[in-house]
Amino acid sequence: QVQLLESGGGLVQAGGSLRLSCATSGRTFNTYAMAWFRQAPGKEREFVAAITWSGSSTDYADSVKGRFTISRDNAKNTVYLQMNSLKPEDTAAYYCNYLRGWPRDAFDAWGQGTLVTVSS
Repeated sequence: QVQLLESGGGLVQAGGSLRLSCATSGRTFNTYAMAWFRQAPGKEREFVAAITWSGSSTDYADSVKGRFTISRDNAKNTVYLQMNSLKPEDTAAYYCNYLRGWPRDAFDAWGQGTLVTVSS
């Protein structure tokens, strides 16, 4: 059974930073690319960042490029999202997932997400 457990969200002022973590199980982590997505209130889920199984390549949405960094630790089956220079428009629930297609084709099962709120 696939499990995705996101954590690290919270309330932060604009310009601040947060580091999200996603602990996974149920798939062979080090054979899958991983990605972060987010869903703001009243909007559809959107792609944020992706990383290949080895960590050698990454991809970012234009809206977060230069501010967010995705990374992974294959020994811990965990993927991270370092978010710097946060903006109010980054407010959303953030989700991680395994990818079945690069860079944003995710599997159907999702975790509970972690909520990020950026105040102006």
